[in-house]
Amino acid sequence: MKKLVFLLVGTAMAVSAAQAEDVVAIEAGQLLDKPGNAPRGASTIIVRDGKVSEIRAGHGNAPAGARLVDLRDKFVLPGLIDSHVHLDSDAGGNAALVEAVTSSDAATAYRAAGNAKKTLMAGFTTVRNLGDGTGATLALRDAIAAGELPGPRIIDAGRSISTTSGHMDGTLSMSEDLHASIDQDNLCDGLESCRQAIRKQIRRGVDVIKIATTGGVNSRIGAGLGRQIFDDEVKALVDTAHLYGKKVAVHAHGTDGVNAALAAGANSIEHGTTLDDASLKLFKQAGAYYVPTLSTVNGYLERLAANPNAYPPDVLAKVKWRIEVTGKSLEKAYPAGVKIAFGTDAGVSKHGRNADEFELMVKHGMSPAAAIEAATVNASQLLGVDAEVGTLEPGKAADIIAVAGDPTRDVTVLKSVRFVMKNGVIHKDER
Repeated sequence: MKKLVFLLVGTAMAVSAAQAEDVVAIEAGQLLDKPGNAPRGASTIIVRDGKVSEIRAGHGNAPAGARLVDLRDKFVLPGLIDSHVHLDSDAGGNAALVEAVTSSDAATAYRAAGNAKKTLMAGFTTVRNLGDGTGATLALRDAIAAGELPGPRIIDAGRSISTTSGHMDGTLSMSEDLHASIDQDNLCDGLESCRQAIRKQIRRGVDVIKIATTGGVNSRIGAGLGRQIFDDEVKALVDTAHLYGKKVAVHAHGTDGVNAALAAGANSIEHGTTLDDASLKLFKQAGAYYVPTLSTVNGYLERLAANPNAYPPDVLAKVKWRIEVTGKSLEKAYPAGVKIAFGTDAGVSKHGRNADEFELMVKHGMSPAAAIEAATVNASQLLGVDAEVGTLEPGKAADIIAVAGDPTRDVTVLKSVRFVMKNGVIHKDER
């Protein structure tokens, strides 16, 4: 415990020592201050007390006494946003099952903090964490907000909710002798049970609610990826969350589960692996966002390359299907005008490599500029933080990154972010 305290205090002192200076002038070679619009040429961003104060055309016009940051040979843009991460783990398949029964809550907390730092260093200054059983990321959210630890701004869902034997049932494939020791307050069956499951997460102080309407690729049950919940249960979940002012993110692969969630008023669909014409209409009617999480396939392929037996047979069949069909729904949704928000499902794929998603989004039909907009403007609106982040405008947080190259032409340059500032604090400077 003493070592833990000393480490946390030391880290907090380091973060505290890097607090935002009063005035910083960032000279950018090119500036994409409002993704969705054309980039500006030479520009100077004035940062005061951790916020963007103004943006001036050209260089050499910084306020007297300002600290100069020379990014005149770089492309500068807002900090990126990942709408779907799981900071508490990087494991998958059989390794994830072992981790679930061998890792302590303290180890999970350290792992989440480490993954948060990797994510920040990759240029992602805001994330939505969609599922954590221990509460580690809820605590990490608050520690980062207080400046005690480095990491992205976290919008947290607490524990994800499903029906018994659904995707969030932690007893799946576990010996029945262990079931009584596994906390399952995130499962619901029937209207009152589903309302109570939402209220329990509200009580924990979550920012958003995550539910599942279908099976999952990694669910250890041979029940497929179709719908596993009734209409009245979905409505009870969504209505109760909305009663408390919380948006609802829905894990859904099968078309039936996607459409049921959208009809009930879901705010976003995560994965949405199979969409039909009715899905596209429902997305637009509800104003909901689609979060494709394409880079999950990278995690699957890498684990299978390292160990062909990384997944049990029931899961492996779903993994192979997901690899084969991933991206096809985005190819339908984007040209149909469905709102797209960037999200990776990092934890299934590797933390710190969130920008791999951009390349897959472009491969499946989005322009680089549209993919960037999905990871800034669109994601900020989905997460409800667009008054603070997503663009670089006076009064918004100074969440600023820089890359060597124009990502609106070659989105892969976002895989190598050279400069990261969050709330006016420089966390990475590899100019």
